[in-house]
Amino acid sequence: MDLLFMLLSLFISYLIFKIWKRIDSKRDQNCYILDYQCHKPSDDRMVNTQLSGDIILRNKHLQLNEYKFLLKAIVSSGIGEQTYAPRVFFEGREQSPTLQDAISEMEEFYIDTIEKVLERNKISPSDIDILVVNVSMLNSTPSLSARIINHYKMRDDIKVFNLTAMGCSASVISIDIVKNIFKTYKNKLALVVTSESLSPNWYSGCNRSMILANCLFRSGGCAVLLTNKRSLSRRAMFKLKCLVRTHHGARDDSYSACVQKEDELGHIGVHLDKTLPKAATRAFVDNLKVITPKILPVTELLRFMLCLLLKKLRKNPSKGSNVAQAAPKAGIKAGINFKTGIDHFCIHTGGKAVIDAIGYSLDLSEYDLEPARMTLHRFGNTSASSLWYVLGYMEAKKRLKRGDRVFMISFGAGFKCNSCVWEVVRDLNVGEAIGNVWNHCIDQYPPKSLLNPFFEKYGWINEEEQDTFKIPDGLM
Repeated sequence: MDLLFMLLSLFISYLIFKIWKRIDSKRDQNCYILDYQCHKPSDDRMVNTQLSGDIILRNKHLQLNEYKFLLKAIVSSGIGEQTYAPRVFFEGREQSPTLQDAISEMEEFYIDTIEKVLERNKISPSDIDILVVNVSMLNSTPSLSARIINHYKMRDDIKVFNLTAMGCSASVISIDIVKNIFKTYKNKLALVVTSESLSPNWYSGCNRSMILANCLFRSGGCAVLLTNKRSLSRRAMFKLKCLVRTHHGARDDSYSACVQKEDELGHIGVHLDKTLPKAATRAFVDNLKVITPKILPVTELLRFMLCLLLKKLRKNPSKGSNVAQAAPKAGIKAGINFKTGIDHFCIHTGGKAVIDAIGYSLDLSEYDLEPARMTLHRFGNTSASSLWYVLGYMEAKKRLKRGDRVFMISFGAGFKCNSCVWEVVRDLNVGEAIGNVWNHCIDQYPPKSLLNPFFEKYGWINEEEQDTFKIPDGLM
């Protein structure tokens, strides 16, 4: 009997040990953000609406209608007067950039951000175990990741990933790579470097579906320091809760919604198809279907299912009813309260229409959309790095408290919708956010009005007489 009891005790102890070891190993797989640093270019690279118009005017292929179209896009884009552009634009060489222009633009960004984030956290470049770089529109040899390793003399056993052509959703993809590596390797430090190269990607043609990209993007970038070290967990800012990636590349209309190509005259640019809004909506809906059960409480999911069931039961089955006569809605509403599981919404600043559409779909308030709108106004669409500027705004406004959850949503060519949820590990609403890119101007936001100051000046925008604005020579 004693022997049986001893064997049973040993078996139970072994079982408890295995369960504890399993749980303990999971703790070493957590993905934490230790710190991040967004890039603020120097003031001599600041571009306003007037300068944007002057740069566009240098394109001799534009006719009057195309020029009017671009001016309308600029003043109604939600982008403010203090965004940044590459130096090549100020030198008047945007139509004939060199490879060195593109590399210099990236060097200026990553030297600024990486040095600041490492120095602030007292981490040596040789301590970095994983490096992930994402810059969609530049593929140089050696790669940008190799240039960073060479500049900082990082270790020869560092794990390196260099992502290109992933579009504006590349930041979340980079985080996913780090998260998966953390599942296998313990006690690691990772550095994610995200930006976009604008210098070599100016479109000098006149195709309307391609010239729009010239107006939307601005310079920026971010370096993010991550770890799965348990010893650093208390210093961390955020902990990754879940991440979902949706890719509709198998659908022809989604695949062709955003494509880099040559126009009829051989000029290279990014074609934005009319199917883009539909492709984005479809990817967004499919992404929400997967991530919603992971981030919302069971009570809200049950409420939603009950409401959906009652709605189907009450639906009039007769044909030719008022349903056919109903006016179409402006967008698709999720019909579920995301605020029951999410405290803050970090939305990609792809444009005013993107922010409005997501706000409508998720039934968000202006308070929820404020960080994205202000980021678009102050820094513009900085591609994959825009999410971190939005997060920086929340931190600078002291919105982030311990236990809060932040929902990141991004879109990219392919077509992709990637999202993730972060949990705030410690209070970030105490004192000044050290190194925050918003520190110099956060007290000025939100401004009283986001209306572009040139909206009234440009008579074309309001379909007034052309005499209200002087037509540049050569455009008539």
